[in-house]
Amino acid sequence: MQIMMIGDLVGSTGRRILKEKLPELKKRHGIDLCLANGENAAAGLGLTPRLAQEITAMGVDLITLGNHTWFRRELVERIDTLPQVIRPANGPASWPGRGFKVIHHPAGKVLVANLLGRVFMEPLHDPFTTMDQLLQKAREDQKIPLAIVDFHAEATAEKMALGYYLNGRVTAVLGTHTHVQTADERILDRGTAYITDIGMTGPVEGVIGMDPASSLRRLVDHLPSPYEAAGGKGQFSAVVISADPASGRATAIERILFRE
Repeated sequence: MQIMMIGDLVGSTGRRILKEKLPELKKRHGIDLCLANGENAAAGLGLTPRLAQEITAMGVDLITLGNHTWFRRELVERIDTLPQVIRPANGPASWPGRGFKVIHHPAGKVLVANLLGRVFMEPLHDPFTTMDQLLQKAREDQKIPLAIVDFHAEATAEKMALGYYLNGRVTAVLGTHTHVQTADERILDRGTAYITDIGMTGPVEGVIGMDPASSLRRLVDHLPSPYEAAGGKGQFSAVVISADPASGRATAIERILFRE
């Protein structure tokens, strides 16, 4: 089974390049299931229900989120009506929506889970034990050998630790959030595909997708400045996982990085 996971979609540039490149890439790699992190899709911060529909119409089967999940009030109010969107599973019980989904595909059932890191980020429930509980619950209900985890986290060490913690129990642990693609993709010794960060699908000429002027105002002048998505040329960042639906093991992981 061929599974594509697209790195953080940022603003209108990210959505544009997704629309332009995704059909060709899905065909080239024979993609069975396409996932994307969409927590920056709405002008660089959050996701709206309308944009969720737009992104799935482009060919994305499921959208994951992250630390900006609740930036848009309309998503808080309507996420329960969006079966194609999951939010981090290790949030409080008060959060609406779902933290994982089992996708029934002719090539095999796939559990997709979304987790938030805790190092250098807002403290939430433990992502390690949360994933233990999700795996137990999902696999008690039905046999699901394939499992993909989007770990939206800041610290490299925390991402690597989760990769080893879940090694042999999930098909892939894929890092998102930092918007910079890492060159450490590999198959761990028990068959789990891993990468520290998939990277960003969005504006090339920005500070992790944001307008340079607003970033410099905050970092150099130490003055408040709203986050604004950059414009201009775009890039497409993703990974493709080849996996065995019978064993749940990954057999290959390939990075994709296209810049205009």
